[in-house]
Amino acid sequence: MTFLQDAPIDSERLIAQVAASDHGAVVTFAGNVRNIHAGRGVVSLAYSAYRPMAEAVCTAIVAEAGERWPVTIALVHRLGEIAVGETAVVVAAASAHRDAAFAACRWVIDQVKERVPIWKRERYADGTELWVDPTAPEGVVMPQARP
Repeated sequence: MTFLQDAPIDSERLIAQVAASDHGAVVTFAGNVRNIHAGRGVVSLAYSAYRPMAEAVCTAIVAEAGERWPVTIALVHRLGEIAVGETAVVVAAASAHRDAAFAACRWVIDQVKERVPIWKRERYADGTELWVDPTAPEGVVMPQARP
């Protein structure tokens, strides 16, 4: 399974991947690019990753979720330039009952944010750019050099 892609995410396709006649619950999380961060106007994001490493971590997270709960998981994260309003990441979790699906979906997205080596650069309305680390205070770690 491929977890990273450059094209827009088709949420319905992910839901179909986890759907089954014995799954009474399907929970999804979609992370969309918002137009503000830390009080600054955002115009776009650019995600990058070392694909083999990031794919391996995503594979491990999905496997771990399956060990913790009786669920089927689908996960996709976008790479490249993404405009405000577009979807950057989607998790779909399906299970016989909602409790497991909710718990697994939440756990998977939290693990993706914490463990997957995907780097995010925010582009702001004032023309500046910053690399963002979701685990750092305020999220911002260093300014992007301007040519």
